[in-house]
Amino acid sequence: MGRPPASSPSRPLDRGLLPSLMGYALRRTQSAVFADFAATFATAGESLSPGEFGLLVLVDRNAGLSQMALARALGIDRSTLVPILDRLQARDLLVRRPSPTDGRTHALALTPAGRKALARFSRLVRTHEKRIASGLSTAETRTLIDLLERVRASARSL
Repeated sequence: MGRPPASSPSRPLDRGLLPSLMGYALRRTQSAVFADFAATFATAGESLSPGEFGLLVLVDRNAGLSQMALARALGIDRSTLVPILDRLQARDLLVRRPSPTDGRTHALALTPAGRKALARFSRLVRTHEKRIASGLSTAETRTLIDLLERVRASARSL
């Protein structure tokens, strides 16, 4: 006796306990959402990841944000952040300036081109969000976001 035979086109894959696991469902959903995000941007002739979009929003909304504060807000380490900033700076979307309050750090800001691009990107993200939430009511979408935030808070508290 061993494992059952592998799935075939006529027989679906047995996922065992996986479908009952919240983490598994979240990961599969994240993959689908990220794929839709990428397709939305590719169709529009743009190239941006969800993480890069979030980074641009945080820099736009928080004047003079430092790289360290941004890394903390994104939940990544500085060594991961630097190449992302380098890419966005090379695309003329953001700049690093010496911090007016701490000479050891950089203050981040969007360039004029970055602000224009963020407006375009935001329209694309709204289209993407509308599509991925199309099976939910507005109230269900709010509830789902609230529930996901509660799961995230619980996972972080460990």
